[in-house]
Amino acid sequence: MTQADNHLLELLPMPSKERLLALCEPVQLRLSDRLSEPDQPCSHVYFPVDAFVSLLALTDGHPGLEVGMVGREGMVGAHLVLGVDHAPVRALVQGTGLAWRLATDSFQAELALSPSLHSLLQRFVYVLMAQTARCASCLRFHLILPRLARCLLMSHDRAHADDFYVTHEFLADMLGVRRVGVTQAAGKLQSQGLIAYHRGHVSVLHRAGLEAAACSCYGLDNALYAKHLS
Repeated sequence: MTQADNHLLELLPMPSKERLLALCEPVQLRLSDRLSEPDQPCSHVYFPVDAFVSLLALTDGHPGLEVGMVGREGMVGAHLVLGVDHAPVRALVQGTGLAWRLATDSFQAELALSPSLHSLLQRFVYVLMAQTARCASCLRFHLILPRLARCLLMSHDRAHADDFYVTHEFLADMLGVRRVGVTQAAGKLQSQGLIAYHRGHVSVLHRAGLEAAACSCYGLDNALYAKHLS
């Protein structure tokens, strides 16, 4: 198989991509699966195809704050590129779907053999680091509604569909705010005709309007990714 349907894998030269895919197995990721835990070694890395995964920072027993999201454009387990075995975040499946899974030892061996893979994933790690830094400033300086619009756009991009599942409670945890704040912000987006929401099911009705409502971080993240990984 030469078609990976994961953007990182598709950027590899054909011999490197075919060799890596031969080591991978397709797996179905389910909602709320935990793919990594902070300070714990990872058994596998994942290259999502149509699944997407929230990267959560945990502090003092509080629900995880989302500091990144990975879908078809990336991979879960990027810390291994730095030679670090233990994950810095919880990786929680937010959208069900297919991913390529590769055992950690096989991934590390291939990383040592393939300069093209190593160089590509170093750029991806840089993009993740920059996006995580932007998350911190976004949390401090941007209001709930623009941040919620950004989060919904990120999910929309990775779900590859106008409809996806996410609860108010989950969004509140991801954004680090009270549930009532998410309810009010989502209600405003819905009253403006940008989304429809019912029992955890979100439908994006007006993509351009949702982009206009989102904070500047959404566009900056996309531009950064395009600059380094296009």
